[in-house]
Amino acid sequence: MTMEVLDVLQPSAPAGAVEVAGEGILGRIGSLETRIAETPSEIDAAQSVRYRVFVEEMQARLPEEAMSARRDFDRWDEIFDHLLVIDRKIEGETEDQIVGTYRLLRHEVALAHGGFYSDAEFQTADLVARHPETRFMELGRSCVLPEYRSKRTVELLWQGNWAYALKHDIGVMFGCASFHGTDPSAHAMALSFLHHNARATGDWAVAARPELAVDMNMMAAEEASGRRALTGLPPLIKGYLRLGAMVGEGAVIDQAFNTTDVLIVLPIASISDRYLNYYGADAGRFAS
Repeated sequence: MTMEVLDVLQPSAPAGAVEVAGEGILGRIGSLETRIAETPSEIDAAQSVRYRVFVEEMQARLPEEAMSARRDFDRWDEIFDHLLVIDRKIEGETEDQIVGTYRLLRHEVALAHGGFYSDAEFQTADLVARHPETRFMELGRSCVLPEYRSKRTVELLWQGNWAYALKHDIGVMFGCASFHGTDPSAHAMALSFLHHNARATGDWAVAARPELAVDMNMMAAEEASGRRALTGLPPLIKGYLRLGAMVGEGAVIDQAFNTTDVLIVLPIASISDRYLNYYGADAGRFAS
């Protein structure tokens, strides 16, 4: 699973630039809108965007049925909600205007279907069980078409996630984030930096499944520090760290998606005041 293609989550738009725009719309900036997919054809179009990014750009290897259909799909698509970014400037139907997407899975939906997607790589069931009063939301399959990878698009996706989380009383967001490629040693400094500086501990500790785990502690803390280590982090991971996120213990190689995955854990209560102040008021308007 990958969440690596988005730019840094960092407030940059003028206050009030993200606007509510009618029934079902979670936010709007200029010609871009974000909302949850409403029809099977919109989900199919989102799967097409995912195929273009994950397969054509990032060389993922999907099952034969998905490759033939030129769609990234799996059984989980039936239970996830699909957040869309739509550019109304593009001529055609809504399906032709989808330029970005994210999959969102609410706590009660996951438990009704046997757990979360990330359970296949990380021991997230243990994490959830330690917080019985908290509602979790899993984020995944984030992607944006290359020409739309701007802070404006990312802010809109984050606005949609945030509004959705408030609407459904979510206490923790989590999901896999990815480094490109399946050689962890190519990311030794960045993975070591996360291990030494952002590892989830205590009640938030969560580890990769033992049979899949790759040790992230490849370099000493003093070697894996400073600007060089930060430069090696994918933009989305840097963005989540700015929000106050933690990272699980151990990485996992995803051969199908050609990635090295880490688990991001972001309790709502940990989000820094800077971001709460920036997104909180707007998101509250969209959550009713």
